[in-house]
Amino acid sequence: MEFSELIKTATVEDVLLSRQGLPAVRGTLCITSHHLLLSSCPRGELELWLLIRNVDAVEKRVQNLGWYQPPRSGGSPRDTRVAGSSGTITLRCKDLQVLQLEIPGMEECLNIASSIEALSSVDSVMMLYPFFHRPPSLRLQQGWHLRVPERHFQRVASQALLRSSQPLTGPNRRRCREDEQLLGTILGEGERGFVLDTRSAQAAKQARISGGGTEPRSGYPRWRRLHRALERGRPLQDSFSRLAEACAEPAVTVERWLGRLDSSRWLSHVKAALSTACLAAQCLDREGCTVLVHGAEGTDSTLLVTALAQLILDPACRTLEGFQGLLEREWIQAGHPFQVRCARSASSHARGKQEAPLFLLFLDCVWQLSRQFPFSLEFGEQLLLTLFDNAYASAYGTFLCNNERERSLCKVKESTHSLWAWLNQPEERHKYLNPLYSHNPLVIWPSVEPQSIQLWQGFFLRWIRPSQHLEEAWGEIRRLVQGNSSSLQESTGKRPSQPLPEPPAGTGDGKVGTAGTR
Repeated sequence: MEFSELIKTATVEDVLLSRQGLPAVRGTLCITSHHLLLSSCPRGELELWLLIRNVDAVEKRVQNLGWYQPPRSGGSPRDTRVAGSSGTITLRCKDLQVLQLEIPGMEECLNIASSIEALSSVDSVMMLYPFFHRPPSLRLQQGWHLRVPERHFQRVASQALLRSSQPLTGPNRRRCREDEQLLGTILGEGERGFVLDTRSAQAAKQARISGGGTEPRSGYPRWRRLHRALERGRPLQDSFSRLAEACAEPAVTVERWLGRLDSSRWLSHVKAALSTACLAAQCLDREGCTVLVHGAEGTDSTLLVTALAQLILDPACRTLEGFQGLLEREWIQAGHPFQVRCARSASSHARGKQEAPLFLLFLDCVWQLSRQFPFSLEFGEQLLLTLFDNAYASAYGTFLCNNERERSLCKVKESTHSLWAWLNQPEERHKYLNPLYSHNPLVIWPSVEPQSIQLWQGFFLRWIRPSQHLEEAWGEIRRLVQGNSSSLQESTGKRPSQPLPEPPAGTGDGKVGTAGTR
């Protein structure tokens, strides 16, 4: 397949671009294999550079305001002219941005819309932009092998946090002696462990019909099973869509907004995820027990819980480098199917059964931690937003495919650039750091009370509310922190003292959790 086959009209003049909160811009619209570009007239400045993969839904409306002139004798139907016709294309992006393009000419409008729809839905992984993107500051294979999970496991070998898919006991309660022996050897003499199932007891029971199930108590006598149901799949996707739709509704009353926020149930999912992660962390830290977390396939809610539990327990995971390592081993290498889960976002009209914003839910929970413990995470909100954007549409190969096997078959590490290599460049890295960060060796126990869980405005409202003043405030904070640090070091010749850590309420002695596979 050639990209040129999908582009029906490559360039249109006199296009009006409208975006919420920004002045409208008129210019020349160009479609390339992977990007939508608009340069303003008459200055020729580039006003829009949109990765077409970021488009979630295309809505078009055409109108004929003039007269129709049939083709001349012997001419082709393409010679038809409709004077005064125009069209409007609304692009709803995966990052929740909404763009409106007013295009002169009905045919041009339909062609542009058709081209964007086709290019945004290319199925072949190796035709995506990461395989063509070549930033001059990076070299291929840079940053792909910096975080070997074995190093992490060696560092925290004295605590065990395990994850797996469900056991395949089936309706006849089949036993697997090897699995029973494996889990038995993990526990020391007289020790007990917890199996934390992210499905409800009823859902786990129903899974036996299709071959799944739970660990029978007779085969695992030293393991206690706990059920903490977490939604995934269609219910979670619908919740995300309802909240995004509510945030985009103009001139809404307070009562209607609060009602729509509550009915979306998104904050309930955030609370449930944090509560379950806290339970796993408490079993490890306060009970001193090994914990096995599983769900159905072990690649969705299971990873959500183990990753959050490690952030709560392990201060090393709360550094910028440690957090990248956490994402590598708990999401990417563990097989979260990014390609199908993040194929569409909140606005798609053709949503599949496999799409679900589990990774967004994880990022939202991390934001809740950063808000409750503003000094304890070395990275800030901008990193979380960047991670979401790249999981759904990226110039880098880090989140491509559904598992390590697919990435190997597509030669992702040999043919695309790593997102981590880009983020860790000195000129980029400082954008993602938290200027208030102070190393906190303690466990951070988040509050999961309803009043403590807040809407992540920086994500859900980032294209709706003006962010200029907030960005200026953070820039000033960063400047003051760096300036004070430099002044103190010059005057004393010593390292500056760190900012005060969070109040001790809700913290405890730090213990480290590790995640393995079964």
